[in-house]
Amino acid sequence: MTFSQIIVSQFADPFRIILLIGLVWTMMRTRAASGTLIPLGAGIVFVAVLIPMTMTAGSEIPVKDQILAGLVTNTVITGIVLGVWEAVNRARKG
Repeated sequence: MTFSQIIVSQFADPFRIILLIGLVWTMMRTRAASGTLIPLGAGIVFVAVLIPMTMTAGSEIPVKDQILAGLVTNTVITGIVLGVWEAVNRARKG
């Protein structure tokens, strides 16, 4: 499996998407106490490592490749979720 195929398969992973939506939601609720960048960065890395270490035992794809692809995928998904969050907030204030 090529690196781009790993990334495409991770974009379609509903568990990953739900975890990242929860990450953004939690960050927004605790932003005053903990900030923005450190919680998001730590969460992106956590999800990128958590899923390959727990859910892909016996896979022929090296864990290192899965984690690196996860970092890319998680960053993009988190950016999309943040963009949607801001759009919804602007529409509410509208």
